[in-house]
Amino acid sequence: MAAGRGYGTSVPLYQRTGPRAGRRIAPMKNELVSEIPFRRFFFIGGALSLAGLFIFVWMIRIQTSEAGREILDRAQDYKYTRKVVYPERGNIYDRWGHLLAGNTEVYELGADLRDMEDPDTIAMTLANVLGMDSSAVKATLTPIDEENKPIYVVLANSVPPEKIEEIRELSEQLQAQAERVDSKKYAEMPSLKGLIWTPRLQRRYPEGSLGSTIVGFYAYHDRQSPRGYFGVEGKYDHLLAGQPIEIRVPNDPYLIDKPPSIPPGASLMLTIDREIQGMAEQVIDRAVADNGAQSGTLVIMDPNNGELLAIASTPRLDPNEYWKYPEIFTANTPFNRGVEATYEPGSVFKVLTMAAALDSGKVTPETTFLDTGTITVGGIDIHNWDRGAWGPQNMIGCMQHSLNVCLAWTATEMGPSIFYNYMQRFGIGHLTGVDIAGEANWPLSVQGDPNWYPVNLGTNSFGQGLAATPIQMITAASAIANNQGKMMAPHVLKAVIEAGEQFDNPPQVIGTPISAETARTLTNMLTISLEEESSVALVEG
Repeated sequence: MAAGRGYGTSVPLYQRTGPRAGRRIAPMKNELVSEIPFRRFFFIGGALSLAGLFIFVWMIRIQTSEAGREILDRAQDYKYTRKVVYPERGNIYDRWGHLLAGNTEVYELGADLRDMEDPDTIAMTLANVLGMDSSAVKATLTPIDEENKPIYVVLANSVPPEKIEEIRELSEQLQAQAERVDSKKYAEMPSLKGLIWTPRLQRRYPEGSLGSTIVGFYAYHDRQSPRGYFGVEGKYDHLLAGQPIEIRVPNDPYLIDKPPSIPPGASLMLTIDREIQGMAEQVIDRAVADNGAQSGTLVIMDPNNGELLAIASTPRLDPNEYWKYPEIFTANTPFNRGVEATYEPGSVFKVLTMAAALDSGKVTPETTFLDTGTITVGGIDIHNWDRGAWGPQNMIGCMQHSLNVCLAWTATEMGPSIFYNYMQRFGIGHLTGVDIAGEANWPLSVQGDPNWYPVNLGTNSFGQGLAATPIQMITAASAIANNQGKMMAPHVLKAVIEAGEQFDNPPQVIGTPISAETARTLTNMLTISLEEESSVALVEG
C-alpha cells in the first residue's frame, strides 16, 4: 500500500517485500512530464523572440541607413538610367522681333529589339523613307553579340515630323493587313513592330548664315552636354539654356513617361537690325570679291548708346549645319573678325591722335605745319603715304590729306607720356567688354616696355606698329562721333525676356577720354575735310 495515500500521485511509491524492499519505485510517464521545469520553455521561447526582434530591427536599420539606401539605389540602377533633361532653349530675336534662333520639333527614331519581328522590313522602310543604307540599318538591328544585346538602339536622329508621319501611316497599314490574314500566316506578314519615335527640340536658324557670326551656334548633337558656341549663343549660354534637371529614365522604352515640365530658358532681343545686317554682309562680300581680299569686316554702331546694329564678317557659317565649322574656319580663322581679330588699324587711327592733340591743347584746327614729306622720329625717317610733300597745312588739311608726317609731328609735340595716356583712355590695349564670345586684345606697348622704341611714337600716330580689333576702334571713335566725348560700351543685348517680363539692357559709359568740346571740334574738322575733298564718304545730314 502506498504511503501517504490521499496526497496525490506525485508522492513516491516504495516496495515493501522482496529483495528490493524499501527501494523507491520509478514514477509513471505522465509523472515524468510533470517533472520538466517550465522555465526551460520560457527560456527557449524568449531567446527565439529576441532573435526575431533583433533580425527585424536590423532589417529596419539596413533599409533606413545610408548604406541600405545605397544598395537599393544600386538595385534600381539596373532598371533606370540617370539623364539630364534640358529646358527649351530661349529664342534670339533682332531689335524688331525677327526670329534669328529658335527651336523646332524633330524625332529620334529607334527600335526595341525585344518587340521587333521583322528587321528586313524596318531596314527597307528606312531606306525608302529616310534614304538610309538598309544593310547598315539591318546590322544595327541584328547585333552579333547576343549575350550583350541591347534593349534599345538608335537608328536615326533629327527626323522631321512629316517623315515620322509617313512611317506611322505605313506601320498602321501593315498592322491592318496582318490582322486580316489567318493566324498561321500572321508571323509571315511584313511588320514595323518595335520601331519607336521620340520627339525632342532642335535648334533652328531661319535666317541661315545671316548674322551668324553674331548669333553663334548651339551644338545640339552633343546629347550629353550641349551648349552654345561663339557669338551670343556662347556668351549668354547660361541664360538661354535655363536650369536643367536630372531624372531617372527607365531602360525599357515602353515605360518612359513624358518628361517633367521645366521653365524654358530666357529669350534675348538683340540690338542687331536684320535689314542693316543683310546689307552690310552684301557690301563686305562685294568688297572682298572686287579687291581680291582674303577677308573683310564691317561694324556699324550707334555712338550715342553703344548699340551694335550690324557686324559683317567673312567667312560665315550656316548654323543649321554647324558641324561644318572645321571646313569653313580653317587654320585658326576667327569666327567673328569684328571682335576676335586684331589688325594694324592704319589711317583710321589718325582720328584718335588728332583728338588727343586737340584735347591736350598742343594744337588747334588752325595750327599750321610745313609738310616737307619727311620727318625723323627716333632716328628713323617717316614719309607720307604717297612720299610727297604737301607744303603748308593746317590741322584740317592734315586730316583731309591723311598726312603721316603731320600726324607724327603732332605725336612728338605731345610726347610719349601724353600720347599713350590718351590712347589708353580710348581703350587701346584693353578689352571693350562687348557681349560677344571670344573678344581678342593686343597689348599696347608704351615707353619703357622692352619692345617699345622711340620711332614707335611716330608710326603709332598713324596706326602702324600697334594692333586693335574693329570693335575697339569703333568704341574709341564713339567718343568723337556722339559729340559728347563719352565712350559707350558696345553691346548686342537689347533686352532679356524671362517669365513673361522684359528686362532692358541700359547703355553704359565706359570712359570719357576727351571733352565734349574737343569731340565737336574734331567732328567739324572731319566734316570740312570731307566736303572740301568731295569724298564719297559724305552722307546727307
